[in-house]
Formats: sequence, structure tokens, C-alpha cells
Amino acid sequence: MKKLTLLISTIALFYASCSTKELSKEEATQVIRQQGKYPKAINYDIYCSDPSHAKKAIDAGLEKEGLVSVQRTQKLGDVGKSLIQFTAKAQSYLLATPEKDKSLDVQKVKIADEDLSEVTSVQTENDGKGAVVEYTTAYKNITPFSPLNNNKLL
Repeated sequence: MKKLTLLISTIALFYASCSTKELSKEEATQVIRQQGKYPKAINYDIYCSDPSHAKKAIDAGLEKEGLVSVQRTQKLGDVGKSLIQFTAKAQSYLLATPEKDKSLDVQKVKIADEDLSEVTSVQTENDGKGAVVEYTTAYKNITPFSPLNNNKLL
């Protein structure tokens, strides 16, 4: 599914070099990409010791697909230990997780890549020093972990 986003930015460096020129769609695309907005990875945090996340993983079919193994029962002495284990098949979808998150038994997984699809309009501001750019994005490389995300990625 495409998502409409408004980018309001002051493109001062661009307009400083060519102040009488209108910003074209191609130039706007270049500026957005140069600012590091797109493409970007969409990730999701899985709390491996949280029973609700374990249930969510089962409901999303991750266990059936062989991406995770979920411990369905836990002894009182094991409370707080990991319920979700990632299989070798899931390794390509696991993202680097900060140490602070690892200490809380959190694993970041890739959901998809969001990429700039098309610049639909460019409106130069009255002062000529900025522009409002409307553009659409699309999700690509959608992973099997995408059902965990509440937003439907199409």
C-alpha cells in the first residue's frame, strides 16, 4: 500500500545555488534521497520473554513457517527467561539490537523496506527558500515477520 507523506523542508542549499529556479520532481527526489530518508528498513521489536509476544508469534504463523520456536509452558523459576527462540531460517531477518535492548531480551526484526515511490507534487513556498513536496512510498522486500506489525503492508 502506498503512503502519502508531506515533506516540508527548507532546501536552502539547493535554492542558494539556483534561487530563480523551480524545484522539479526529479530534483526533489534527489534531495529526499540525499537527506537519507529513503530507502529505510522498517523494523519491529520482539520481546522474547513476554508471553503476549510469544502468542503473537504463534498467531502470525512464525512457528509454522519454521522461523521461531516458542516455549509454550514455563516453570515458576523460569519466569522472565526467553520464550521465543529464532531458528537458522530467521537469521537473515534479524537486525542489530542495541545492548540495552538485548539485556531486556528484545530482538529487532526486519518487517520490510520502505522506499520512495513517486514525487506527486512540488509547491515552492512564497519566499522561494523552501518547498512542500508530496510523495508516495511503497513497501518492498516484505518479510514473513510482517504480520507482527499492526499496519498492513501491501
